[in-house]
Amino acid sequence: MKPSDQFHVGIVVDDLAAAAAELTDLFGYQWCEGIGAPARVLLPEGETVLDLLSVYSMSIPRVELVRSVPGTLWQPADSGVHHLGYWSDDVAADSAELAGRGHPLEAQGRRPDGTPYWAFHQTVGGPRIELVTRELQPLLEPYWTTGRRNG
Repeated sequence: MKPSDQFHVGIVVDDLAAAAAELTDLFGYQWCEGIGAPARVLLPEGETVLDLLSVYSMSIPRVELVRSVPGTLWQPADSGVHHLGYWSDDVAADSAELAGRGHPLEAQGRRPDGTPYWAFHQTVGGPRIELVTRELQPLLEPYWTTGRRNG
């Protein structure tokens, strides 16, 4: 993991449209269509399915707005910044390294075969760290360029 792998700042909000409109009004951000779906998520309490929805800015630096999910880690952060997202070539290994360094795993997205493709870890006094498999980068690049899910 290295600083150049950082690709977005995540902000959890209760109202995606209002938050996007405010950032557009303040800074001129342009936004992609929302993306999301029910996702298999491993939480400390066990595995569950959550309906996750987010929207990324087309503008750089990249901002991700995530719809809050009551009763989970996806709650608005006091500081505003919920997480820093980093590409990972091996989510399982990088996640284990973060946990070994004292940054507990809070949630992990899993493919049907159980392979993790993203993970959230706590930090001490700062935003969470999100690891995202680099395999998704070629799928997200056209989305960020066009603002549409299907290129």
